[in-house]
Amino acid sequence: MPAPAPATIVWLKRDLRIDDHTALAQAVARGPAVGLYVYEPEVIGAAEHDASHLEFVNGCLREVRAAMAARGGRVLVRRGRMPDVLAELRAAGLLFDAVHAHEETGLEATFERDKRVTRWCAAAGVRFVEFPQFGVVRPLAKRDGWARKWARRMNAEASDAPPRIDTPASAAGLADGEVLGPARLGLPASEKDQVQPPGERAAWDTLSSFLYERGERYRTEMSSPVDGWDGCSRLSAHLAYGAISMRRVHHATEVRLGELSEAGVDAKEWRGSITSFAKRLRWHCHFTQKLEDEPAIEHRNINRAYDGMRVEDQADWDDEHWRRFEAWCAGRTGYPMVDACMRCLRRTGWINFRMRAMLASFASYHLWLHWKPTAQFLAHHFLDFEPGIHYPQFQMQSGVTGINTVRIYSPTKQAKDQDPTGVFIRRWIPHLREVPDEFIAEPWTMPALTQQLAGCSIGEDYPSPIVEHRAAYASAKARVYAVKGSAPARTESTRVYEKHGSRQRPPQGRAMRA
Repeated sequence: MPAPAPATIVWLKRDLRIDDHTALAQAVARGPAVGLYVYEPEVIGAAEHDASHLEFVNGCLREVRAAMAARGGRVLVRRGRMPDVLAELRAAGLLFDAVHAHEETGLEATFERDKRVTRWCAAAGVRFVEFPQFGVVRPLAKRDGWARKWARRMNAEASDAPPRIDTPASAAGLADGEVLGPARLGLPASEKDQVQPPGERAAWDTLSSFLYERGERYRTEMSSPVDGWDGCSRLSAHLAYGAISMRRVHHATEVRLGELSEAGVDAKEWRGSITSFAKRLRWHCHFTQKLEDEPAIEHRNINRAYDGMRVEDQADWDDEHWRRFEAWCAGRTGYPMVDACMRCLRRTGWINFRMRAMLASFASYHLWLHWKPTAQFLAHHFLDFEPGIHYPQFQMQSGVTGINTVRIYSPTKQAKDQDPTGVFIRRWIPHLREVPDEFIAEPWTMPALTQQLAGCSIGEDYPSPIVEHRAAYASAKARVYAVKGSAPARTESTRVYEKHGSRQRPPQGRAMRA
């Protein structure tokens, strides 16, 4: 009797789907294949990880398992360090000679994990193959021509889900393993109770509803925390965990743009919005490429001339640093738009991009806090946390790249512009629900009688502003430009641009925004 054919393990990470899954498609083409998902301590224990991330993953994982089973396949679930799990599977009798996975631009912990898997496979005589998932190029010698490389990859033909998956005979005696919830993995329960549903079906429904129903006013609604809830694509979590491929989203977007072009002038607003969305798909990979090219961005300033501008190590923070940080985290800074956004995020795992930028700006400039602890806190609460976008973006919003326009958002102006009647603010800050519209952005300016009538005493029911905007703005501007104008910063900025710049003309106009 011939020996069983060796199998390919398809290692599922942030690619929880079966459609347009190159690692799976190539494994099935080779012969028997089995999926594997591992709850890894370096992922579960990361400061950025939250139980809401795990629950979203588990929802995707259950759907992937069902889809694989319907095609004759299996997904094994294990807990432990990936090299140890591979060794245990081999010892249990699973015959495999290859591990397929998608490339991941993640945290340092997962980068080091991938290196350990590479070493284990080399020592065990197992072929470890990683396939691109996004438009991120590995390795990238220089940024010139990156956009063309992105387009070639995204325009390539997508692969359909395999109609049949042959499970290796040597896996017959192996238990499938359980999908584990937060309590089983030692995680505190998530405080989020209004998160979007996970899974491949939900991802496709979300894409379709955006391109054909919700997206017409995307360009204008994306800035508003009120309208952005439905007006934004809401695909970010699905892309972050791979419930749908970037290529599929790109293809569907191009098809929709073709339809809108044929519709002519009647579809002008639709066409402008979907064109803007298409640019965001490139932007996603542009920022992720930065972390791919320079993993240290997770930990240190992109532009080293800004080292020491803020106190980085929390062990060196004084009481005022901690007072500001804790108020920002709790949504009790006294600035309604900042606080409403933080409270919304902590309950739902999502806010729109402009409000994310405002939260980062307020922490970095008004409160003068180093970006790393504030970035980790937001990463913990963003359901769609994507390291390659998050850390480069946070550094840009904190003014430490040297190549980007420095933007200091006024939380009062953002409230007046994006939530003029206080719909969003009142939803998330109950004590401000009876405050008149003319005071909702600046409740501390209410006369005493108005406070009494609104049932909101400033300093008691709702805090006074933690800092004064004009003074904080002026101080931050002086500090940032003292570094930005220095010779070391200019030299470093040249290096940063050569390595990470988009190769587009530098933005014109005012450098600071009040």
